Amino acid sequence: MASTSIDPELIVAHKFPETTFTYTERDVALYALGIGACGGDAVDEKELKYVYHKNGQPFVKVLPTFATVITFGAAGNLHEVPGLQFDPRLLLHGQQYIEIYKPFPSSACIQNRAVVAGLHDKGKATVIEVESISYDKASGEALCKNRMTVYLRGAGGFSKSSSPYTYSNYPANQVLPIKIPKSQPFTVYEDCTQQSQALLYRLSGDYNPLHSDPEFATIAGFSRPILHGLCTLGFAVRAIVKCLCNGEPTLVSGIFGRFLLHVYPGETLVTEMWLEGSRVIYQTKVKERSRTALMGYVVLNRATSSM
Repeated sequence: MASTSIDPELIVAHKFPETTFTYTERDVALYALGIGACGGDAVDEKELKYVYHKNGQPFVKVLPTFATVITFGAAGNLHEVPGLQFDPRLLLHGQQYIEIYKPFPSSACIQNRAVVAGLHDKGKATVIEVESISYDKASGEALCKNRMTVYLRGAGGFSKSSSPYTYSNYPANQVLPIKIPKSQPFTVYEDCTQQSQALLYRLSGDYNPLHSDPEFATIAGFSRPILHGLCTLGFAVRAIVKCLCNGEPTLVSGIFGRFLLHVYPGETLVTEMWLEGSRVIYQTKVKERSRTALMGYVVLNRATSSM
């Protein structure tokens, strides 16, 4: 029986209002701390520049996954999308795709324009993709693109099972396939998250109670609040920048991450990396449970001497 909670025509036609996001160096530094920068060494020579004007540099450097912060709120609340009804406790963030066009300034006013980029009936779930392009309001230049893929469990079945509904406004080959090599990784980086990691990361704008409220987390099926998926992605990309880009964040031009497993604050993340042309294939495992939490790739502008 088709779901009456989803009206695909209304959803795809929805126009999100433009939003603005203003940030300062304080927000940039707070985000860097939220994804573990200088967590193991407060004077780390490759990471201090994210939180301090090291050696007289005029501005703090901005990590590439800050792209996900400047789009917070760009799509508003998914509950406000006409024709889309779901239980927020059953929402899962499945994937994140990022294109970076220019290095992020250390402070700026950002203009975000968001659209529904994809909608798919998976039977037991509906998959919605929301794409945001972020512009520097002062110059009008595009800085980055984010596409968030969200699984709404229990909200599928709104079309015929013999011909399930599917819609995308982007090329099918835009997201490259991921195959984790069987060979030994080129390099491996281990990082410990803190017990308070989710509480720190949420200060960058993602206040979902799943990451802070024990009762909410229990209702959602977890023993305690879990780490934000985008925080885990931040840890992984920061490891790649540190190990393969000699700490230079502007070498990253693209990021893709597929979330496979929740992470509890306090667990250890082990990121394995393989070089494949201009791409770094990676997977991030939870050491204590020997399971993969995240996999994907990072596109680099050029080879670096550290490789």
